[in-house]
Amino acid sequence: MSVSPALSHDLSIDTARKVTPAIHVWDCESLTVDVLTKWVSDRLAASEAAIAALLAVEGDRTAENSLRLYDIALEQLSLAGAQAGVLNSVASEKAIRDQAQNEAQRVAEAGTALSLNREVYQALSGIDLEGASDATRHYLARTLLSYRLAGVDKDEATRDHLRQLHEKATRLSLEFSRNIQEGGKTVVVENASELDGLPPDYLARHTPTCEGHYILSTDQPDMQPVMTFAGSDSLRERMFLAYNTRAYPVNQQILLDLLATRQEIATLLGFSSWANLATADQMMASAANVRSFIARLEEASRSGAEREFEMVLKFAQARQPGLKAMNAASRGYWYEQYRRAAFDFDSQSVRPYFPYEQVEQGVLDTAAKLFGVQFRRSTAAGWHESVSVFEVMDGEKMVGRFYLDMHPREGKDKWFSATPVVTGVRGRYLPEAGLICNFPAPERNDAGELTDPGLMQYSDVVTYFHEFGHLMHAILGGHTEWAGLSGFATEGDFIEVPSQMLEEFFRDVALLQSFARHYETGEVLPAELIRKMKLAGAFGRADWVRSQLYYTTLSLDLHDQDPAGIDLDRVTKSLYESLQPWQWIEGNRMYASFGHLMGYSSNYYTYAFDKVIALDFFAQFDPANLLGCEAATSYRHKVIEQGGSRPGRQMVRDFLGRDEEFSAFTDWLNEEFEGELPVAGS
Repeated sequence: MSVSPALSHDLSIDTARKVTPAIHVWDCESLTVDVLTKWVSDRLAASEAAIAALLAVEGDRTAENSLRLYDIALEQLSLAGAQAGVLNSVASEKAIRDQAQNEAQRVAEAGTALSLNREVYQALSGIDLEGASDATRHYLARTLLSYRLAGVDKDEATRDHLRQLHEKATRLSLEFSRNIQEGGKTVVVENASELDGLPPDYLARHTPTCEGHYILSTDQPDMQPVMTFAGSDSLRERMFLAYNTRAYPVNQQILLDLLATRQEIATLLGFSSWANLATADQMMASAANVRSFIARLEEASRSGAEREFEMVLKFAQARQPGLKAMNAASRGYWYEQYRRAAFDFDSQSVRPYFPYEQVEQGVLDTAAKLFGVQFRRSTAAGWHESVSVFEVMDGEKMVGRFYLDMHPREGKDKWFSATPVVTGVRGRYLPEAGLICNFPAPERNDAGELTDPGLMQYSDVVTYFHEFGHLMHAILGGHTEWAGLSGFATEGDFIEVPSQMLEEFFRDVALLQSFARHYETGEVLPAELIRKMKLAGAFGRADWVRSQLYYTTLSLDLHDQDPAGIDLDRVTKSLYESLQPWQWIEGNRMYASFGHLMGYSSNYYTYAFDKVIALDFFAQFDPANLLGCEAATSYRHKVIEQGGSRPGRQMVRDFLGRDEEFSAFTDWLNEEFEGELPVAGS
């Protein structure tokens, strides 16, 4: 990247340091393709100005006159990439979504070019860090490592080739994700008896067509109840195949091309596989260490999973004489039926206590008390009329803003995720983040009366807590001195710790009773029902770990071998059968909609690894005063507020006083077997 001779040194620095006034692309009368393109172009120009100023610095290089300008360039790329990504996921107009995907590609290309810019690398390498903070030292060391891992030390031809490969990988990833987003399917129910077992409010939302048929979508609020409650084997299997063939066959070849592209990048950089490259700057450090962790998980969960499955199979065979095997579409249903019989717990029985609006308030109240902040509704605009906007207050001081886009709509991403919106930097920008989810939506009539409360399954409530943990990490960790260390900017395999930590608070009786009230009667969720829910919820943890093992091993295996020989159908099926007792269903193409292969690539192990850390963290909290104990304050200051300012390993040691241990995870995993398990039907 060259410096324009017409741009004076002083002017370029002053220009680069200016704070962008228009920080939201949707802050306009009408968001059009042209408005979006210009807004992103302005951010890219600001990034280029900062790099030009960085390269024009004369004399000694310091963190303030060089690293600061690099960070401003990164900050502007982050701003553009985050909001292009949001619109790619949520915009109602397909033209805007399509252009947002193009803009996300443009931003990624600029990021790749920056990561391979040898002049910038040399400039950063020459910074004198005398008197610098630990965070600054960590940031520079991590930045220089990322440059080396990108191939900045390669010759120009190799760098150009790497740039082309990264651009191709970005394009393929965006296409893969878009195909999932827009690849929703429907399942036609011709016989109403197939809907037996589904909740009354579900049935009320699905009225028959003129032909007497019922149309169900593969969106989560339609799909999940079918897989959990529908008594019809045929309906569950049709829904299972529809859900697991979204974006098939188009994503099959895209995934193969992406695996080949990633492997070529790894080979050019001197790594034996993409998995080894992708873990080189993570806490785990290598694919071999991931495999060691997987082996430990496998050993810890094997006997429990076998015992669980044997109990559920025996129960199912008693209900259906002659049943020889249970397939993958039966898992949720038979676990639900077993829990009803063994624990006297019907998960439908708690749904009336979890109407969406009460759950939202409960999550907000919990987070406010835990982190010592307040939330107030904002009049700021969101990207859609259904988006709720909140300001985060720490005393009288506003410390951030977040956006809740929580219900399905046409063209919107169908998953559950937290996303940065504005990267926070101390003294420059307040952090902003959003949740993009697909929970059941409450509905009102013209008089404002609630006609559908949007009842949630308790697993939905856990998911809400999980995603809100990410959100608070982005906001409270978004006040660092460097954009590159802000919010989510930890190692990729530490990022799920805050989210999985907040999940655990759902298990507290007093906390649940603070918001779980029957939407019709106002009755508080009874303690006895909570006890049964917790017992029933604990049953199946080993099976959950086996599912995590499957996804983890699949993501690793696909990226830790020669992609030229990969048969996606064979690998997916054989691995499933080696780890899962539930019978494989022919036609399952889950890899075509396994979106985590894009963001996490080979590193899906993050979820299980961070579960171990999160459970160890949670064990430090006082059960009698979860939200107000000393550990809560320590957790905010030593982990959440740090963002990425310290290595993940150091944050673990700061909070625990040691490295994480497996004991809390083992206790959690075996909790269901601590007492004598009841026999279903006894």
